[in-house]
Order: sequence, then C-alpha cells, then structure tokens
Amino acid sequence: MRHIRRIGTAVAAMVLAGGGLLAGPAVAVAAPTAVDCAVTWGSLDKTADAAASRRLTDVRAGEHECYDRLVFDAQGTSADPVGYYVHYVDVLHQDPSDVVVPIKGGAILEISLFAPRYDPATGQPYPALPSVDVTGYRTFREFKVTGGSEGYTQAGLGVRARLPFRVFQTANHLVVDVAHTW
Repeated sequence: MRHIRRIGTAVAAMVLAGGGLLAGPAVAVAAPTAVDCAVTWGSLDKTADAAASRRLTDVRAGEHECYDRLVFDAQGTSADPVGYYVHYVDVLHQDPSDVVVPIKGGAILEISLFAPRYDPATGQPYPALPSVDVTGYRTFREFKVTGGSEGYTQAGLGVRARLPFRVFQTANHLVVDVAHTW
C-alpha cells in the first residue's frame, strides 16, 4: 500500500510539473521601478542663438510623470535651430505695446522665440498658433501667445510656482519642460 501511495504521489507531482511545461515557460514579471524625478535644470534664464529665423507652425502641451511639457513646432530642419530666450518674470508685458498680460499661476515664464509672426517676404501674418488648454495639469496653469515683433514671437506660460525648467530642441521641435517639484 505504501508503494501505491508513493507511486500516486510521484504521478501527481509529474502531472503537475508536466502541466506547467505544457502551459509554456513561466514569464518573470519585473516589479515596476520607481521613476527618479530628481532634476538639475534650475530656474535661471535659458537662451540659444539662431542663425536664421524660422516660422512656428504649431504648439501643444503634454503631461509627464515628472514634468509638464510645451512643444513648439517650426518649419525647417534640426540643422536650423530655433533661437529662444526663456526666463521667469514678475509681470508679463506684451511686446511691443508693453501692456500687462494677466496670466494664471504662481510664477510666469516668458518665452521669446526667434520666429516671426509674419511672412518677411510679403509682410502678411502667418496663421495664429492654436490655443493650448492646460486645465488640470500638475504644473502648468495657463498658456498664451502674447505678442512679438521684429522677427520673434512672445508667449507666456503661467506655472504653479517658480520651478526648475529646461529648454531644448529635437528635430523641428523646441521643447520647454517645467518640473513638478524641485
């Protein structure tokens, strides 16, 4: 009787083991890793020169785990970088009128892009950039294209607080990221 139980136990173990083999190899699932949101960007002015002026064709925003992102699309190639000057201001003044532009948020980033708002050859204005709704974003509060002249475009980005930000170009896109935290 003991031999029958041992054989039964061995058969049961082989069936269970074989069932696992028939089902295929077990797939190891890695535990999700924590995202490191530490940034070293700082909140000081960011600037880059451009050899030539480029027309802006679109603007959009997106939310990421560690930052909110604003992207400007420009005509041309990445070999033709978009010049910019991005910095925090206490009050946003529309250029060239100097009118104060109200903008929601605890801090304001003024974004000046070396991109004309009009066709230099004809003097005719380009189509307006679309509005960008940032309602519900963790850091962004409001975005406005506010003015510009003499071959550049001005915009204001209201953010929750004076937080670190970075500016960089990739292909035809100029990117402004504002971190959620320090």
